[in-house]
Amino acid sequence: MTDASDPIDRSGLRPRYWETVSLDRMTQKEWEALCDGCGKCCLNKLEDEDTGEVALTRIACRLFDDSTCRCANYDIRHQFVPECISLSPENIEGSLYWLPETCAYKLLWTGKPLYDWHPLISGTPDSVHAAGVSVQNATLPEFEISEDEWEEHLIEEPLGCD
Repeated sequence: MTDASDPIDRSGLRPRYWETVSLDRMTQKEWEALCDGCGKCCLNKLEDEDTGEVALTRIACRLFDDSTCRCANYDIRHQFVPECISLSPENIEGSLYWLPETCAYKLLWTGKPLYDWHPLISGTPDSVHAAGVSVQNATLPEFEISEDEWEEHLIEEPLGCD
């Protein structure tokens, strides 16, 4: 699938590869294609020091494009946001606690199937938005909100349809 609005190239992938290929055996292109474009991983999170519980805020990374639900500078993001995590098969297990519940990487790591709205299944990158799972047009840029005020912007994770 090639779509001008989708920066992820999903063309030429093995059919339903995510059902038969383990995360650590996927090609880089297959790995990247797992991203559904929900934007929830780009939200700033607050972690309770006592319980370890992670809460989402509607405060997005300074590079997040609210209208496309994508990083505005994905390829060079670490130059601007050094703490941005590059998810990989090597670090996914330690990252599960903060990944969105609907995240394909988390779902596959825990043996669950992808949702029907996932672009790999639906064939369109807009299905994640149509299902109400993304944070498109619902975030605030981090440079506009003091970190002291982030607790005022906690949100429930949009899970959309199951």
